[in-house]
Amino acid sequence: ASAACVGSGRWAGCVRRLSMAKSKFEYVRDFEADDTCLPNCWIVVRLDGRNFHRFSEQHEFKKPNDDRALQLMTKCAQTVMQELEDIAIAYGQSDEYSFVFKKKSRWFKRRASKFMTHVVSQFASSYVFYWKDYFKDQQLLYPPGFDGRIVLYPSNQNLKDYLSWRQADCHINNLYNTVFWMLVQRSGLTPVQAQDRLQGTLAGDKNEILFSEFNINYNNEPLMYRKGTVLIWQKTNEVMTKKIKLPKEAEEKEVEVTRTKTKVVPLHCDIIGDQFWEEYPEILAEDS
Repeated sequence: ASAACVGSGRWAGCVRRLSMAKSKFEYVRDFEADDTCLPNCWIVVRLDGRNFHRFSEQHEFKKPNDDRALQLMTKCAQTVMQELEDIAIAYGQSDEYSFVFKKKSRWFKRRASKFMTHVVSQFASSYVFYWKDYFKDQQLLYPPGFDGRIVLYPSNQNLKDYLSWRQADCHINNLYNTVFWMLVQRSGLTPVQAQDRLQGTLAGDKNEILFSEFNINYNNEPLMYRKGTVLIWQKTNEVMTKKIKLPKEAEEKEVEVTRTKTKVVPLHCDIIGDQFWEEYPEILAEDS
């Protein structure tokens, strides 16, 4: 409260009053819970679309998969990763995305609420911002919502199992949805009838329905639908044209310059087996 007063008139003394008020009310900070994430753990932020079943119907998403919606989700995830470079890898399918922060990340002093709110808010605002780039003829009828959660995984194997779980979930859901919508769209069943038809069926049964009734080999469906999308950092070479003036030359000349940039690259591949992790060991490296 020893700060000098500044200004004149009704503003005089404002610095002193603000300083005193800060000291008087600062005790409320003690009510904040400590949400610091444990050290040496992978921090996974998973977000999901809120009530996206209704959202997809209102905005006329194609069933069982809408390329526009999936590509928009990936664009938003790339934006998040470019904003928060401590994300080592991300995985997405349908209306969800998981972002994996490095074990040694010190972003936001490892506060869980900061991780989650920053990821979800950046993703949600990007979804609205980039909507028109993917849904050119479809107006955004209302703001979409996303919820998030944080889970810590202490070992590399725990993290790999988590990502394997999400990819297995992608396969199970997409196989079911593919058969379901074929029964509705091409066989004329109602949604309830299609659901009853599929009740109790195994993966082999669903594959047989697709092949025998609709001449569809599920293994030939796009990898983006069956495997989801993996986002990793990769170095890429970009060729640019630059104007330079050479010694003893009167005019500028255009020359091609190659620059190496690290970009967020989408992959549609298997991450359950060992091949992916052997091909990209830097993802799990301690000093990555």
